[in-house]
Amino acid sequence: MTTLAVTELALSHARSYKGAVVEADGRPVAIYGANGAGKTNILEALSLLSPGRGLRGVKADEITRAPERIGWKITATLQSLGHIHEVEVTYEGSGTRCVTIDGKTTPQVALGHIVRMVWLVPVMDRLWVEGAEGRRRFLDRVALSFEPRHADVSLAYEKAMRQRNRMLKNGITDPGWYRAVEAQMAIAGAAIHTNRQHAIAQLTAVREEAGTTFPTATLNLSHAEGFVLPDDAGALAEAFADSRPRDIFAGRTLVGPHRADFDATYTAKRLPARQCSTGEQKALLISLILANARALALGFGAPPILLLDEVSAHLDAGRRAALYDEICALGAQAWMTGTGPELFKDLGNRAQRLEVFDMNGTSKITAH
Repeated sequence: MTTLAVTELALSHARSYKGAVVEADGRPVAIYGANGAGKTNILEALSLLSPGRGLRGVKADEITRAPERIGWKITATLQSLGHIHEVEVTYEGSGTRCVTIDGKTTPQVALGHIVRMVWLVPVMDRLWVEGAEGRRRFLDRVALSFEPRHADVSLAYEKAMRQRNRMLKNGITDPGWYRAVEAQMAIAGAAIHTNRQHAIAQLTAVREEAGTTFPTATLNLSHAEGFVLPDDAGALAEAFADSRPRDIFAGRTLVGPHRADFDATYTAKRLPARQCSTGEQKALLISLILANARALALGFGAPPILLLDEVSAHLDAGRRAALYDEICALGAQAWMTGTGPELFKDLGNRAQRLEVFDMNGTSKITAH
């Protein structure tokens, strides 16, 4: 299978890095160091090479290194589907990010044509026990990994819904004011729903390929209050129109993909994920990440780049070793963080190792 890997990454004035260069050879990369040293900042920089706001989901200004506040730049050499690309993402201190691929300025969505990424960060550990918003974000990230335009339709939906909500709060009842906005919402909303359904179908299709170490999950997409979300834009527009009286009373839109949720069931135990132990919940989450990676490898032509932040948390030694074996069997370049080198000993010479230090507020990287 074709390789997808970052072979060189350079950070300039991003987060805790004034300047740093990392060279990689396609193997998994184990990054270790004390808490606060700057490990996650490397993963965030990598995540910004894909469509969206990156693994922290923040605005561009928040990534700027504090002492200088002059903007930031991330450059990378990417091996993708038999080609080598030079990618640069820059922010000049105001406005929006600028993306260039091989010297040509492109929209962010173009990144999805040359790279696919999947990540797991500690905040996701409570995915099954917290509110639906976090699960929607997780599912949307999975959908985005399969369909790069998912970010665009999500933004279009949110923009139109804000307009509609302003009318609702102002008590406007004239249907003519709503039709155009609801038509925009319906087109984008139907695309969002379709992309989410496709993502779940993709994960389901490969779940039986999982090893015995990580439990498989049965996934179900639902909507608040038991509403059945229509599959097409026309039916969704009708649903918005039918809900107007109730929405005016509430001052907000009560139906639509923004109120969707999904749940997972530990298949073998027939136990909802929210009722599983902390270790089981983490294992289910990793199972979904691996399923996402396997499905992308089949559809994209290469396994995605995996960004796994503090991945060993809540995993015993056996599952940790099994995770490394699955990553290597998949052939994915995984960038993983942990507090010490002992967490990666089962990788042996299958991985590169980087140690990160904090030097008076500036992160430094040493290869081992």
